[in-house]
Amino acid sequence: MDADEVTIREQNFHSQVREYTICFLLFAILYIVSYFIIRRYKRKGDEQEDEDAIVNRISLFLSTFTLAVSAGAVLLLPFSIISNEILLSFPHSYYIQWLNGSLIHGLWNLVSLFSNLCLFVLMPFAFFFLESEGFAGLKKGIKARILETLVMLILLALLILGIVWVASALIDNDAASMESLYDLWEFYLPYLYSCISLMGCLLLLLCTPVGLSRMFTVMGQLLVKPTILEDLDEQIYIITLEEEAIMRRLNGMSSPVEYNTKQLKQELSNVKSMKTKLERRKKASAWERNLVYPAVMILLLIETAISVLLVACNILCLLVDETAMPKGSRGPGIGNASLSTFGFVGAALEIILIFYLMVSSVVGFYSLRFFGDFTPRKDDTTMTKIIGNCVSILVLSSALPVMSRTLGITRFDLLGDFGRFNWLGNFYIVLSYNILFAIVTTLCLVRKFTSAVREELLKALGLDKLHLSHNARDSEAAKPSVNGHQKTL
Repeated sequence: MDADEVTIREQNFHSQVREYTICFLLFAILYIVSYFIIRRYKRKGDEQEDEDAIVNRISLFLSTFTLAVSAGAVLLLPFSIISNEILLSFPHSYYIQWLNGSLIHGLWNLVSLFSNLCLFVLMPFAFFFLESEGFAGLKKGIKARILETLVMLILLALLILGIVWVASALIDNDAASMESLYDLWEFYLPYLYSCISLMGCLLLLLCTPVGLSRMFTVMGQLLVKPTILEDLDEQIYIITLEEEAIMRRLNGMSSPVEYNTKQLKQELSNVKSMKTKLERRKKASAWERNLVYPAVMILLLIETAISVLLVACNILCLLVDETAMPKGSRGPGIGNASLSTFGFVGAALEIILIFYLMVSSVVGFYSLRFFGDFTPRKDDTTMTKIIGNCVSILVLSSALPVMSRTLGITRFDLLGDFGRFNWLGNFYIVLSYNILFAIVTTLCLVRKFTSAVREELLKALGLDKLHLSHNARDSEAAKPSVNGHQKTL
């Protein structure tokens, strides 16, 4: 009996070591990829060899850690879905024994833990550490900046604690709920993370419909459109003449004014960029012009239509079946039954839709007016802006599994702390979220595909000068896109 207990303990020990090793390897890969992404956008001028360089380097590592956690949160639900289908297809395979329910639950718990750590500790520390200078009267240096940062973190924690207490008193004013706030680890942090998740889902509700409509424009900029009734050689010839005229003006200015010189250089840069894009369109093959672009647009339209259709079906399920609630359903364990009606094909479709919604939400986030100046630029993004972008991506990615389950994109149950959010059990919040997503997405798509018709109607009525249908994004319609076309439908 003792030998059996020792054997069981050894098996459990080796299993835990294997799971931690797999988690470490997965996170190491995400960390390396995140590091290269941030280095691509980080401003090169921030690389000095002094005290500020050390602070920037520490903030860079913390931001990279946060971005890696965000990537893990995005991959969490697709990895769990595909793992469930693999375990169903190969239940007794020796090569996938490492893939089990314990590993999946451990990944969910680690992502939840690291999300809380990044959101409430690491990112505030990185921001305050970057902006700190040390208290007056103390010797300047890293220690003084760390001391000021820790003081600011303590004050921020007290402020958040007070806000949560007030919110709890307003929402649920009883002695039990107030006493539970004293339990920092078991209640306070999950409750606070639940509020952050709700705000993230609301942000996704705003960004994702905008991104779904903007995806057609973005892909139109990246791909080469079909050439219909266009003479590219003539356009290239005209662009070349404009480039030569601007260069002659720059070379012939005897007393150049700084403002005019900058303006002409900007025009020259735009003309060269347009020439490069036209040459790319000319060199593109007939397959790329006439097949790839229509196929991608049709694929985007199909994915968007399927997403809206699944949300509509989920609304009907919520009205007739209470098990459709994201918090109320508790299906079979991992590897016991397929959660999709169409098996492996349905699981693959769910994964594609989840990634599509995440990409659309990021596109929509940077398309909003309020976050327009927040977009990172290659080799010209400050560390403060990088920290802000990492926090935003973390909030969006952490709310992605919750949104996917709430909208009925997948039936995979939320594990760990993700499934213990209080608002997921509120029928009216979940139903309203689904209805708002379907309505807002439909309105954004209708506005997108009828913009050209509205512009022509306003011109016909003579109201185009009143700018009744123009906004910050519509004004881009007159600008040339990446492949040389006008941004009009």
